[in-house]
Amino acid sequence: MTRKTRRLWLVIACVACLGAAAALMLKAFSSDIVFFVTPSQVLASAPPADRTVRLGGMVVAGSVKREKQGETPIARFDVTDGQAAVTVRYEGILPDLFREGQSVVAVGTMQKDGFVASEVLAKHDETYMPKEVAEALKKSGKWDPRFGAPPSAASWNSMTVQDAKKDLAPSAAPATPAPASAPAGN
Repeated sequence: MTRKTRRLWLVIACVACLGAAAALMLKAFSSDIVFFVTPSQVLASAPPADRTVRLGGMVVAGSVKREKQGETPIARFDVTDGQAAVTVRYEGILPDLFREGQSVVAVGTMQKDGFVASEVLAKHDETYMPKEVAEALKKSGKWDPRFGAPPSAASWNSMTVQDAKKDLAPSAAPATPAPASAPAGN
C-alpha cells in the first residue's frame, strides 16, 4: 500500500467515526428535546401521544377544578393563548404561585382526554412571563411590545371558561348587511 492510499483510508475511517458519533449524539438529544406549543398550535395539530411538550399560556379564570383520587390531589384547568383553550390535567400539588389569570407552562403529553401534565411551572412574580408565552401573545395579536409591557393578570381575569370555549366554537355565517336606505327626498 502506498502512502497516499493509507492516508486516504485513514481520512475515510476518521470521517466515518465522526459521522457515527454525530448520529449517536443527535439520536440521544432528540429524545430529550421538549418543544414549546401554544393551545392554538395543539388544536391545529396535536403532537404525538409519546412526545413530551411544554404547553404555555394563561390559566383561564374560573376553569380550575380540584379533586382528590385517594390521597393524590388532581387539578384540571384550561390554558389559553387568547385564541384557543386546552384542558390540562395535573396529578400533584400545584405550585404556590399558580393562580387563575396567570401565565403557566405545563410539561406533559397530549392524550385522548386532553393534555396530561407531569409538571406545572408558574410565574415567580407579577412582572415575569415566560419568553415563549410572551411570543405566543405577540403572535396571536393579544400584545404588541411597542405599546408597553405584556398584559397583566388582571386583564386576563375577565376571560372566563365560556369566553374561551366560545372562541373555539365555529363562527356562524357572516351576517348579511342591512339594505341601504333610500336617500330622503328634498
